[in-house]
Amino acid sequence: MATLVCFHAHPDDESIATGGTMAAAAAAGHRVVLVLATRGEHGEVDDGFLDEGETLSGRRERETLASADVLGVATVEFLGYTDSGMMGTPENDLPGSFWTADVDEAAQRLAEILRAEQAEMLTIYDSNGNYGHPDHIQVHRVGVRAAELAGTPRVYEATVNRDEMRRGMAELAEQGMLPGEAPDFEEFELGVSESVLTTRVDVSDWLQQKRASMRSHASQIAEQSFFLSMPDSAFTSAFGVEWYIHRGVATPVEEFETSLWG
Repeated sequence: MATLVCFHAHPDDESIATGGTMAAAAAAGHRVVLVLATRGEHGEVDDGFLDEGETLSGRRERETLASADVLGVATVEFLGYTDSGMMGTPENDLPGSFWTADVDEAAQRLAEILRAEQAEMLTIYDSNGNYGHPDHIQVHRVGVRAAELAGTPRVYEATVNRDEMRRGMAELAEQGMLPGEAPDFEEFELGVSESVLTTRVDVSDWLQQKRASMRSHASQIAEQSFFLSMPDSAFTSAFGVEWYIHRGVATPVEEFETSLWG
């Protein structure tokens, strides 16, 4: 059995980007470890959502543990950095923010976990952090360096198949099934062209866990959100496959790997 470490920026990122892969790996008997760079301190939350005296970071940590339980994660680790906010906001430069962290120092923290876990596989994000978020970009930089330091042999960049997503959203729009809060892919430069993808993981058998994992993050993913409001058929179409770039492997788009552990 292998050990898969999934490195993410904030609580709830694991649900959206790699939740199906994590659930599938755990179901196959592999050890799955979730590492979060931050506790998402600067996420948005509706007034009155938190209990009196409760912090958002505390709530999001508890939500992460609930999500991890749903996905079959063996252990959760936090690197201890602070959420950097969206690109161009004052939070980017606050002391302790992940965006301002020294890459080698942060990579050493992650590498210690990779070594201790004897990880065979690590997931990070693509070089643009999927949509340009500073903490996501930093996950890419730190993850690449940590894998070098720890000698982790297989690194996969979780991303979005931009071309397929556009086709899927156009189809949903034609059917009148597109939620009102659907993301604007052009604004966020979401994902990458399918021509650079190498790895396709069919997670359709684990969509119940993926959606339940999202639901665990109630402070950030409301029932009326894009992710939870779409019908099951639309959710399957949008999230039934998780896409990766296997670093160092130049596999043509028509020859996707069928799993990360095959």
